Amino acid sequence: MIIGVPKEIKDHEYRVALTPRGAARLVHEGHRVLVQSSAGASSGFADREYQAAGAVLLDTPAQLFAQAQLVVKVKEPLGPELDLLRPGLTLFTYLHLAAAPEAAHALLKHKVTGIAYETVELPGGDLPLLTPMSEVAGRLAVQIGAHYLEKAQGGAGVLLGGVPGVLPGRVVVLGAGTVGSHAAAVALGMGATVTLINRGVASLRRLSQVLHGSLETLVATPEAIGPAVKSADLVVGAVLVPGCRAPVLVTRQMVKAMRPGSVIVDVSVDQGGCVETARPTSHSNPVYVAEGVIHYCVPNMPGAVPRTSTQALCNATLPYIANMARYGVAESLRWDPALAKGLNTWDGSLTHRMAAEALGLPAISLEQALSDRA
Repeated sequence: MIIGVPKEIKDHEYRVALTPRGAARLVHEGHRVLVQSSAGASSGFADREYQAAGAVLLDTPAQLFAQAQLVVKVKEPLGPELDLLRPGLTLFTYLHLAAAPEAAHALLKHKVTGIAYETVELPGGDLPLLTPMSEVAGRLAVQIGAHYLEKAQGGAGVLLGGVPGVLPGRVVVLGAGTVGSHAAAVALGMGATVTLINRGVASLRRLSQVLHGSLETLVATPEAIGPAVKSADLVVGAVLVPGCRAPVLVTRQMVKAMRPGSVIVDVSVDQGGCVETARPTSHSNPVYVAEGVIHYCVPNMPGAVPRTSTQALCNATLPYIANMARYGVAESLRWDPALAKGLNTWDGSLTHRMAAEALGLPAISLEQALSDRA
């Protein structure tokens, strides 16, 4: 199979979808790997490393998309990339179609097979390709929030860990999944008082047993969220409904009640955000102030630490890439139910029900899609 790795064009997106080590494995297994020049440079991987691995360097994304059968990326296709899509192409990347209607319509128009990292799901419900980036984003969220709480950044001047004789800062984390648990762990490690809010009690019970420090847990209701947010120095939005728009848990009125100079980091903004006042920002212009509160809402947060993120992502995706290259995309989807759940678009149709509902479009069943190629 011919596998293409383009350079990411999203604002300050420094990750790359395949490391030289990953390229070497695919080449060793008999596949042709095309890498756009300087695609890995910002992650610390030089072109010469890809060449040493046996990959072929191409100058333009147009050359790469025209030749590749399987294109592996980090983020959804944007702008000029949309015109490079074509029938017969398989795209394997983070899609988040519920929040990216332009990309969704382009994938459907060009009859691209779109497989989303974030909806690949194991039988127990784990999301193996979303987890590593969620771990990075959760850890970064508190680090970033602490930075913007500094007075020089416009914040309230609060040190999350406090000092002897001074109360520590208060951190509210909405969601007890991978992002939320890692955010809570980092905040507790810094010495903050943490309130972890989640819809289900089971995750709260588990985390209360493994996390150490000043941890409070609450079941997610408006009556619980409002007072917690009001007293918070930092709110981390970590809500995920796979393939669907994130529910809004923090209203504008709740934000308005927060102390000026407090900070919100809404990690779920790539799925629309769980804070009513959240809107996507970028690494080049990451924050804005709404209702007196600093908002950090960068959809591709892990791109800020690309060396770590790229290696973590490739560790997770490479087995799936290798199987699709070895057995073909359609056959891999048939025998691997986890990968099959990642299928979002197929031959001009949506195959992910929640994404379709969010976009207001019809969807066909996975079984119907796969039977079309039987």
